[in-house]
Amino acid sequence: MFDNSFFLDTFKKVIEKYNFLCHAYYLMNNHYHLLIETPDGNLSKGMRQLNGVYTQRYNRRNKKTGHVFQGRYKAILIQKENHLLEVCRYIVLNPVRARAVKFPKEWKWSSYKATAGFERPHNCLTTDCILGQFWRKKEGCEKRV
Repeated sequence: MFDNSFFLDTFKKVIEKYNFLCHAYYLMNNHYHLLIETPDGNLSKGMRQLNGVYTQRYNRRNKKTGHVFQGRYKAILIQKENHLLEVCRYIVLNPVRARAVKFPKEWKWSSYKATAGFERPHNCLTTDCILGQFWRKKEGCEKRV
């Protein structure tokens, strides 16, 4: 069984180490979707770290060997703000499209509730950029130090 809490905690460490920003996520039992920004252009290294550390922990806990996730990750470059919102919507609506829930706020392992203000964000998530898309002055999409 996919360990969502450990996955998000592992992801937070990757975010800190590789200077990523996570704008949205969705976790299922056999895959995940992440909307991340990589200011340093090191996506491959960070994803290798995330999948490697998580796989090692999962295999130790479940007395298994081999890959947990099938195949290499898929990356899509987002260049425009409207595409950012489209991808964010796609990610958080995944459990609805999969008919796992009727409404996105019913899925526990998604960034939807935090972005919509129903709960505090997991420490791996930043909501400023997505929420900033709805303000007149677009703020929050640049890396904050």
